[in-house]
Amino acid sequence: MRERFAAVASGLLDDDPRLAVVLAAISADQFRAARQRHPDRVIDLGIREQLLVSVAGGLALAGLRPIAHTFASFLVERPFEQIKLDLNHQGVGAVLVSAGGSYDIAASGRTHQSPGDVALLATLPGWTVHVPGHPDEAEALLRAAARADGLVYLRLSTEANQRPLPAVPDGAVLRRGERGTVVAVGPLADQVAAATAGLDVTVLYVATVRPFPVTTLRQTLGAPDVVVVEPYLAGTSVPALSAALADIPHRVLGLGVGLAELRRYGTPAEHRAAHGLDAASLRASIGDFLGL
Repeated sequence: MRERFAAVASGLLDDDPRLAVVLAAISADQFRAARQRHPDRVIDLGIREQLLVSVAGGLALAGLRPIAHTFASFLVERPFEQIKLDLNHQGVGAVLVSAGGSYDIAASGRTHQSPGDVALLATLPGWTVHVPGHPDEAEALLRAAARADGLVYLRLSTEANQRPLPAVPDGAVLRRGERGTVVAVGPLADQVAAATAGLDVTVLYVATVRPFPVTTLRQTLGAPDVVVVEPYLAGTSVPALSAALADIPHRVLGLGVGLAELRRYGTPAEHRAAHGLDAASLRASIGDFLGL
């Protein structure tokens, strides 16, 4: 996804003089050619992540549409105050594009893990948050974000589903069932599909989690029991789901990355399994909750 982002963003710079890309060393080599063509609109600040967001805010105040990019832990967690003040408080728009996800860069340890990024942004108003599950989805969402004017967070990952799925605002119905609903977010859709094979459940696919798509959920709701499987902090979207179903007696289970820090570096697949996000673990959790 990161390679697709760099290629598409470089092309967008050629087509739209309003766009600017702001980097903090990460992926700078992939923007070398674009920087030669547009030295005033491809800015590499080095390892200065707080400044990355502040410069994006300044560019937005000057009338540009900034796309700021680095790893998720350095884009959301480290400069969160700058996001709050230089973007939200100033009332400007920007596109934040992260890489690394929750545990993609497991070999680099805790500094490069960011399972809490979506939950943090959910404390601020006005953010649209995309979690694509395939490079094709990431490209489409990036192009739409570049054309827009508001605050957009595009969360990229090295994990991806085998094929692109409909990354539509209201979510997509992958199949229908009667015993409950399982919501699969972004790159965990393949794991959810394997986990729910043969189970009498509705499976929804979601690539935009803020605002959380609730229309399709309500329209397809059979039994009022919902499981949401997200590739970041477990329970992040449970409040949004509960609010959407406030007029219906319901139960919600949030599955995702746990709060406990895993101190063995390991691989992304090992982290996924340790957090119970592999197909076998998901099947057990979903089955226990829904009584299947």
